[in-house]
Amino acid sequence: MPRIDLNDAACLVAVADAGGFRAAAQSRAASASSLSEAVRRLEEALGARLFNRTTRSVTLTEAGARLVERVRPALAEIAAALDGAPGDPARPTGTLRLNVPTIFASHILPPIAAAFLKRHPGVRMEVIADDSFVDVLAQGCDAGVRYEERLALDMIAVPIGPRRQRFELGAAPAYLAARGAPAHPRDLLGHARIGHRFPGSKALAIWEFESEEGPILVPPEGPLVASNLELQIAAAVAGLGIVGHFGEALAAPFASGALAPVLEDWWQEFSGPQLYYHGRRHMPPPLRAFVDFVKGR
Repeated sequence: MPRIDLNDAACLVAVADAGGFRAAAQSRAASASSLSEAVRRLEEALGARLFNRTTRSVTLTEAGARLVERVRPALAEIAAALDGAPGDPARPTGTLRLNVPTIFASHILPPIAAAFLKRHPGVRMEVIADDSFVDVLAQGCDAGVRYEERLALDMIAVPIGPRRQRFELGAAPAYLAARGAPAHPRDLLGHARIGHRFPGSKALAIWEFESEEGPILVPPEGPLVASNLELQIAAAVAGLGIVGHFGEALAAPFASGALAPVLEDWWQEFSGPQLYYHGRRHMPPPLRAFVDFVKGR
């Protein structure tokens, strides 16, 4: 078995993530030549080329991609262990890395994060707002926030934030005055519907309503499809169509009158978000403190 230097492995991942030696050197405060030498040592030890290098690009080979996929979570585990190395359990120090949906980051996490960080001043929180449903552990995060249908089976989940949420619909008063307000979900087919596209899967979000006859599915069809929530709401406020999203996102335009509720009797409830983490991994003190804090709320 070849002897691999952990720092060389970390250099490999840094170059892969940055897409080149110069960019990785800047992020690691090192020289590009030292990173190149580290990768060369790895290639010699493993007897395989890890990067394809041209004058314009640096890309992982198949062997390099497989190695990075296995090395990255191991390095994250080591970093987490060092973050939590000896200290007072009642006063945790280190970095807590979270991957959360953008709607959660914007409308639910802020008061939770502020209260937690005030209680634990030795903890630094890093939050990645991401709707692509990546493997948060492979990305070097300690935990993530997802909804039930997106949780892996081998994860521990703890409710965080509201226990129930709603999918709500709204439109500008001027739009409803001109086009009329739908009285039934099927009436939406005659209206402009502002769509949401998930950035990871590229799938379009389908509006779903429950009826006595079964679910009613309404696909988006209108002048705008976007993955950015603020852009969708702005389009609805401008009178371009009906928008549907989490109630937390529509609360402000409803309160100001910029949007008016649509089909309130049909708004669907669903279970709230879950904080999830791997039960078999070492739990660093910042994560343990955050889990305890969330459970205590």
